[in-house]
Amino acid sequence: MATAAESIPVPARLTPEEYLERERAAEYKSEYAGGEIVAMSGAKEAHVLITWNTGAALHAQLRGRPCRAYVSDMRVAVATAGSYRYPDVVALCEVPRFLDERRDTLLNPSVIVEVLSASTEKTDRIEKWAEYRRLESLQEYVLVAQDQMRVECYRRHGDVWIFRELSEPDAVLELPSVGCAVALRDVYERVEFGVESPEPGSMPAAG
Repeated sequence: MATAAESIPVPARLTPEEYLERERAAEYKSEYAGGEIVAMSGAKEAHVLITWNTGAALHAQLRGRPCRAYVSDMRVAVATAGSYRYPDVVALCEVPRFLDERRDTLLNPSVIVEVLSASTEKTDRIEKWAEYRRLESLQEYVLVAQDQMRVECYRRHGDVWIFRELSEPDAVLELPSVGCAVALRDVYERVEFGVESPEPGSMPAAG
């Protein structure tokens, strides 16, 4: 899903230009697709940990190279789909191209990682995947489960996409477009499966 968050549809229709003007002045992030604003709420601990673990692993391997990794806040534009998204992790090893001089909207990601949640998994698998693969620069699209150890990677090979699923701690997610490899044990470091976080404002039971 995009940015360590669950998406909540907001009944508003704007042009892409109107969205971008509004978004740049907004206090909270929202995505844009099909003429509609999609607001974003907070994420569970597992989502946050997976996002930062993955981003940190890529950043460490990209250090000293002409590459970049962004976590959560880098907006990505898919011009051919008329959409703006906030992937959980983005990486590239070429000169970044931005929409304008503000340098807050990336046009040429090589790797996009989305961490799945129950409410956004369908969007990540269908809608966003249909949008992202229109990006000529994109070479790997990665979906990471947060309720179990499972990583799915789609890798571009010419005109087709090759699928691979990983589920063992020692399995390695390879991202040749940026020259990185990340073990699943590192992606899921400190993530506890089956542990539900308390609802905001709730207190643990006494005793």
